[in-house]
Amino acid sequence: MIPVSPRNGGRVDLSVVIPAYNEADSIRRVVARLCEVASQAAETYEIVVVDDGSSDDTNEVVKSIARANDSVVALRSSVNRGKGSAVRLASQFVRGDAVVVIDGDMEIDPSSLKEYVAILNRFDICIASKRHPQSSYHAPIMRKFLSVSFNKVVRLTTGIKLADSQTGFKAMRGEHFRRILNVISVKRYAYDVEILAVAQLLGLKVAESPVRIAQTSQFSKKAIMYMFVDLLGIVYRLRVLRWYQRNLANPKLEYKPVIPI
Repeated sequence: MIPVSPRNGGRVDLSVVIPAYNEADSIRRVVARLCEVASQAAETYEIVVVDDGSSDDTNEVVKSIARANDSVVALRSSVNRGKGSAVRLASQFVRGDAVVVIDGDMEIDPSSLKEYVAILNRFDICIASKRHPQSSYHAPIMRKFLSVSFNKVVRLTTGIKLADSQTGFKAMRGEHFRRILNVISVKRYAYDVEILAVAQLLGLKVAESPVRIAQTSQFSKKAIMYMFVDLLGIVYRLRVLRWYQRNLANPKLEYKPVIPI
């Protein structure tokens, strides 16, 4: 995978990673908005858009943006593998001392990005939390119920003591981002949980911050099933195989999932 961008090499202060799937109609607006907030948060930045095997023109649109804007990088997976896989692909190319990952559908307001990056002066990771008392969170009642229920299961099975692990807006110090993403194996739904499980093993400090989020869609039955399958895989690797612990010491280990998804 060769990134499409006329940029020169070297470090930047901030990398913003956007996993995107079939977002051709909105990706120009999304990238423009994130360029705006990134420029307020850092002197030098890059916007890394990962097209996760879209069936529309998302990749062509992003490549055209990248050719016109040195700060935008276009990456593409040849097939749709999932958000976790897209973020892991980006981890091979990001140059930022800080890395922000945010969903490309703009259900999450990115205006607090500057505050998230500033928090990395005191913490290793800053995550958006729908259940922070200062958050604004609008979603269907059933989606809220399933979100709370999944978080309780996550806390019980992994020991992650955070009120929300699933909101798609996170900031990390670059060195931690690259190390963690080198270890994770979840390709789709619960990669956020896997990141936090590995961060916990590394003893990293995690801050939960307010977020403004408006969601209108419901979880599909398939998505719910896969989220729990992903979580079971994480728990199995964490508690039974102790695979993460061994992989952190030896990054060349390979993991073959019991149930490939």
